[in-house]
Amino acid sequence: MLSKNQLGFLYMFMSVCAFSVMDLIVKWSENYPVGEVLFFRGFFGIIPLFFLIPRKRYLDFYKTNRGFLHFRRCAAGLIAIVAIFIALRKLPLATVVSISFAAPVFTTIMSIFLLSEKVGLYRWLAVIVGFIGILIISEPGYSSLNLYYLYPIIFCFGLSYVAITIKQLSSSEPVWLISFYFSLSIMFISFFTITTGWIMPSIKDLFLLSLLGILGGLANLWLTQSYKFSDVSLVTPLKYLALVFAIFFGYVIWDEVPSSKTLIGSLLVIISSIIIFRREISLKKEVSIPRHE
Repeated sequence: MLSKNQLGFLYMFMSVCAFSVMDLIVKWSENYPVGEVLFFRGFFGIIPLFFLIPRKRYLDFYKTNRGFLHFRRCAAGLIAIVAIFIALRKLPLATVVSISFAAPVFTTIMSIFLLSEKVGLYRWLAVIVGFIGILIISEPGYSSLNLYYLYPIIFCFGLSYVAITIKQLSSSEPVWLISFYFSLSIMFISFFTITTGWIMPSIKDLFLLSLLGILGGLANLWLTQSYKFSDVSLVTPLKYLALVFAIFFGYVIWDEVPSSKTLIGSLLVIISSIIIFRREISLKKEVSIPRHE
């Protein structure tokens, strides 16, 4: 029988693996329109949620008194997921994952304005270190006018607002309801892209695209369960395994070799987010959700 911390460790590991495989499929699916891929993420992402709905809520599981906050969470999440999908298709896998680790930096800044939180010296230093890391990673993109480097930064902004709204929603809403409305909104928005020319997938591609949606839904649920069962300080460092996976699969599948600037910048971003997480733990605050899409 596993202890609570061991269960939390296991859930975080499965979440990181699921997100990593999801990223691989998104990058692989570059021949399919982004809107079509979003449909599979939304539709099949709903499926795992129905296993969590209590029986007594089957008939009214969708009811909520916080509709506008759900709308804001979904809008920010849609911006984030579209940005990360485009970035994964246009940039090296390790580069996108490295910059995405900077989300806690943006969450810290946004919490000042949206939650009126006070940020001390340590977290301001972490923010500066994080931004330096981002500049080091993306400098080659700016020098060659590669605007695709902006997309993972947009993802970080969107994810930061998602983290703040989920903090607010979690006080009254179950995690499956929060995830349900997000997946539903992804599927709904995707219908407006049908005119861009959706492609009928083969059986193999249909399986992979469906797997993308299921993994996206499961990854978010496993992430939440990890924080429910375990100490945040124990499981959060596991998320950096995603960079190891990204470097390995990027090299094996797409012959991508991360530059020294990418590695140095990603190290600074990781150090920055670790400082923020450790400081939030010491202040006994609820730690920002590292990824939720």
